[in-house]
Amino acid sequence: MNRRDFLTRLTAGAVALASPTAMSLPGLARAQTASPASPAEDETRQLAVITRTLDINGRAARVFGLAQPDGTQGLTLDAGGSFDVTLTNRANAPTLIHWHGLTPPWEQDGVPDNPAALLQPAETRRYSFPAGAGGTHWMHAHTLQEQAAPLIVRTAADRARDEQEVVILLHDFSFTPAEELLNRLQNATGSGRGQHGAAMSQSAMHGSAAHGAAGGHGTMPIPVMDLNDIEYDAYLANDRTLDDPEVVHVERGGRIRLRIINGATATAFTIDTGGLGGTLIAVDGQDVRPIVGNAFPLSMGQRVDIRLQLPQGGGAWPILALREGAVERAGIILATPGAPVRKIPVHGAVAGPVLDLDLERQLSATAPLAHRAPDRRYTLALTGDMAGYVWGFGSGDALTAAHGERIAVTLVNTSMMAHPMHLHGHHFQVTGIDGRAIRGAVRDTVLAPPHARVTVVFDADNPGRWPLHCHHLYHMAAGMMAFVDYAA
Repeated sequence: MNRRDFLTRLTAGAVALASPTAMSLPGLARAQTASPASPAEDETRQLAVITRTLDINGRAARVFGLAQPDGTQGLTLDAGGSFDVTLTNRANAPTLIHWHGLTPPWEQDGVPDNPAALLQPAETRRYSFPAGAGGTHWMHAHTLQEQAAPLIVRTAADRARDEQEVVILLHDFSFTPAEELLNRLQNATGSGRGQHGAAMSQSAMHGSAAHGAAGGHGTMPIPVMDLNDIEYDAYLANDRTLDDPEVVHVERGGRIRLRIINGATATAFTIDTGGLGGTLIAVDGQDVRPIVGNAFPLSMGQRVDIRLQLPQGGGAWPILALREGAVERAGIILATPGAPVRKIPVHGAVAGPVLDLDLERQLSATAPLAHRAPDRRYTLALTGDMAGYVWGFGSGDALTAAHGERIAVTLVNTSMMAHPMHLHGHHFQVTGIDGRAIRGAVRDTVLAPPHARVTVVFDADNPGRWPLHCHHLYHMAAGMMAFVDYAA
């Protein structure tokens, strides 16, 4: 399937969960999707879609990137200010960038043909909207192109703290083009699904395994589930494998704020801070009441901010990302000046934990949504299987919304794969897990493990036709994408 077919499926073939009276949004549809570049564009932040070369296991790999004029990947902005960015496509293929974690006007959200057209090679557009209240976010193409970069919005308090910020962007990489990977997934038969770099189903009985994060090991088994339907050629932290990791220089006794982004297309990780331990202070760019631990689950699209206190003595400390249900891992090294840095094997001695909701149950937002009963409640069944590789939403109530309403959605995962569910243009609060009410974290992406029920609430305060989809790229491409559609 080519990229145009993929985009057509995303927009025309996806399930539309929409108000019958607000489907077309004629006023928004006629709006300019992003302002054309103006004579004042030199006053905006300049960002370009580029191609660059990485060394992956001794082989040259051409990948996309999102760079400022000085080569810096990604953006850092000030909270309370403007996201005022001129984006130029310097690559040789059309693309469009989604600002994941921000809440722009719908026409600037960055999903192809919803409503913006793809950004053509050499084309420039200007984006301008409020940057928001702060947080660890990211930006990526909403196509089968694998490109991502950090998007950090820093508050005045962030700038005033005596701590060093370290941003880590995780990724999975294959030399096989994404279109071919998807084709293999959709056309594979049986339980064996190809070789290294191709689709492969892994099924096993797993216990609850989000260990180390203020809850310890789980003890109740979960049913047989499918993990890691793609075996990637490499797992990266800041574009590097663990064979040649980034070494970040730190001060003895210093305080570190890790801003970790899971930009992988189809791989969940557990963040392992090892003997340092850490304090989780934010998820998806939203502050939470601190939780101490040394292992923190991170599904695709999600972010965690972890504060570390280094010892007074010198040393080197790995921060690892353990691949879910497998032995591969990525990471960086924090090291004081002159400290010896030992080589860490890419393959660990044991498989990484299988992600569950143990930590999610403990999270509590420091700035929760205002207490208010939902105006409407809906249930969405997440359906699909590896055999046919068709993913989507089962039958159920049509989701309708009116501007200003509080909406509650319960995600019921009836499949045997986990789905990190992302809602564009809004932040939601997790208010229920498996039928138990909680006052959980405010997020934009929540994990729904197999057979789990997760309830979220959000306020319909940003009119548009907003995607609600699985952030596993190939699940989304195979149908697990819907829309929440309402007008002002």
